[in-house]
Amino acid sequence: MQIHRCGTFLIPLFAWVMASTTAAAQDPATPPTPTAPAQISEYVREVFQDRDGAFWFGTNSDGVCRYDGKTLVYLSVAQGFSGTAVRGIVQDDDGAMWFGTEGGVSRYALGMFTNYTVAHGLPDNDVWSLFRDRSGTIWVGTLGGVCRFDGRRFVPFAIPRAEVVAPAFRFSPKVVWSMCEDHDGNLWFGTDGEGARRYDGKAFTTFTTKDGLAGNQVRCLLADRQGRIWLGSEGGGVSCHDGTSFRTFTSKDGLNNDRIFGILEDRAGKLWFSTLGAGACRYDGETFTAFGAAQGLTRSHVQSMLEDKDGVLWFGCSGGLFRFTGEAFVNVTRDGPWK
Repeated sequence: MQIHRCGTFLIPLFAWVMASTTAAAQDPATPPTPTAPAQISEYVREVFQDRDGAFWFGTNSDGVCRYDGKTLVYLSVAQGFSGTAVRGIVQDDDGAMWFGTEGGVSRYALGMFTNYTVAHGLPDNDVWSLFRDRSGTIWVGTLGGVCRFDGRRFVPFAIPRAEVVAPAFRFSPKVVWSMCEDHDGNLWFGTDGEGARRYDGKAFTTFTTKDGLAGNQVRCLLADRQGRIWLGSEGGGVSCHDGTSFRTFTSKDGLNNDRIFGILEDRAGKLWFSTLGAGACRYDGETFTAFGAAQGLTRSHVQSMLEDKDGVLWFGCSGGLFRFTGEAFVNVTRDGPWK
C-alpha cells in the first residue's frame, strides 16, 4: 500500500490495510474541460447530498465533483480517484464517501482516497451499482458479480441464475444494475437480463416477466413508504410489487417512455421516473405528468434524481445538470444558478 500525500510516500504501520490510498491534493479546484464548456460535465450520472449538505455529482468522464455551497471542486484520476465514470455514491456511518467506478471502488475521507480493486475482493473492477443497507453494509455490483464489504475487504455474494425465455443481456447476467432493501429487511437485486431477486437472508425468490415483471433488464429499484417495491425496466416500463403480485405501467398507461433508468419518491409521496429518451415523468397515484423540453428539461436522457434537504429536486442528465423549481427546470452550469 502506498499513501500519496503532497508527493511524499509514507509506509503505513498497519500492513493489513490492503487498499491503495491517495491524497486529493493536486489542485482539485481546477476542473477538467467537459465536452460542453459551461456544463458541470457532459454526462451527470449520479447526484448525491451528504449529511453535511454538500452535493456530489458523479460524471461519466470527469470523475466526481463536489459543491459545498461556494466552490465546485473536481476530483478524478489525477487526484487519486479510481476512475473517471461514477456509477454509484453512498456515505458510510463514519461520514466517508464511497464511489463505484469503472476502475473499482474509492473511499474518500479526510481528503484522501482509498481504492479497492479485484486485489481486495471485487469480482471485477468495472462497477455498475453501489448500495448501503440499513445495517451499514456496503454492497457492490460489478461486471463479474456482487460482493459486500466486511470492514477490511470485499466478500463475494453469489446470486443464482434464472431461467429466462429468449434472454437478452447488455453485458452479462452477472451484472446487477440496482439494489434496494424493503421494509421487512429483504434485499432486492435488479439484474441485466434475468429479472429481479429477493433475498430474505436465507433464500432467493426470482421474479421475471413470466411472473408479471415489466422486463427482465431491471435498471432501478425503489422501496416506497407504503412498503411496495417499484422496478424500472429497460424497454418494458415500470412494475409495482405489492407483496403479492405485480402491476405494470407502460407508455399506454401514461408513462412518457418505457426505458426507465431511475425512480425517486419525493417527500409528498409522488413518484418520479427518469427515462432514456423522454425526460422525466411524475406519478401521483392516479395520473402521469411528463416533463421535457417544454418545461425546461432540455436533455432527454435523465440518469439520476435527488430530492435535497430543502425539498429541491435535482436531475443529472446526459448533457448536464438541472434542478426543478416546482414549475420549471433550470440548467445548472459551473457558474450556477445553484439556488
